[in-house]
Amino acid sequence: MDFLGTSDPYVVLSLSGERLPGKKTTVKMKNLNPEWNEDFKLIVKDPETQVLELHVNDWEKVGAHDKLGMQVIPLRSLEPHETKSYTLDLVKNMNPNDPHNMKQRGKIVVEMTFSPFRQDTERFSGPLDGYHMKASDIRSVTEETSGNDGAGLLSVTVQSAEDVEGKKHNNPYALVLFRGETKKTKLIRKSRDPTWAEEFQFMLEEAPLQDTIHVEVMSRRTGLGFRSKESLGHVDINLIDVVNNGRINEKYHLINSRNGKILIHIRWKTI
Repeated sequence: MDFLGTSDPYVVLSLSGERLPGKKTTVKMKNLNPEWNEDFKLIVKDPETQVLELHVNDWEKVGAHDKLGMQVIPLRSLEPHETKSYTLDLVKNMNPNDPHNMKQRGKIVVEMTFSPFRQDTERFSGPLDGYHMKASDIRSVTEETSGNDGAGLLSVTVQSAEDVEGKKHNNPYALVLFRGETKKTKLIRKSRDPTWAEEFQFMLEEAPLQDTIHVEVMSRRTGLGFRSKESLGHVDINLIDVVNNGRINEKYHLINSRNGKILIHIRWKTI
């Protein structure tokens, strides 16, 4: 609690080894015993080594938010498809020799479920503790149909473009727009044939059978002064073929571009 005897707590959740921004709960105003009951889905890359990081903060209207405490949960303590509950003491940091960790900071209660993708079910048939990647596991996703229903992961890799040309400048980057969410690649300076090789992920509650995804190549003036932008072309991709086939890897002609093309790899994996 702060000097007024209250707190406005919220929690930031993230997985170790990821550069993505953490997911945040809502803020519970003036509450020392908050209940969130909020669900979050995170994409696990290595359940043997990754941990879930939980940071509890005190929201402040002005200035930096105060850190109330944190904890971590190793993912290897989970078993596939089973829900496990944890009640953990909050600490200042994960240094066991830090005397600040002797201070009582409250507790946090978390429920976790590990749900392997269907293609990975055999690999995670037992406890995750002790799981090791075998050579036979290092393989591409099957080209067979992965299912038309249920939740899953949509992965969009913007690989490269060629013959893109702006009227004022050629500093291309790509925008990926899907269901109101926008992702952006890095900007490549002075290039008509940029290579990005950047992957973006969308966790969905159902298969995107009726959806399209919009990919647009943009250029922006760099340096000081007025930073004008212009479109170098775009493409809209229907996702029903991705769901039915598991993946597509195609080069598309950019609309509103003289000769521009873009190479995109899209994959759908069901849970």
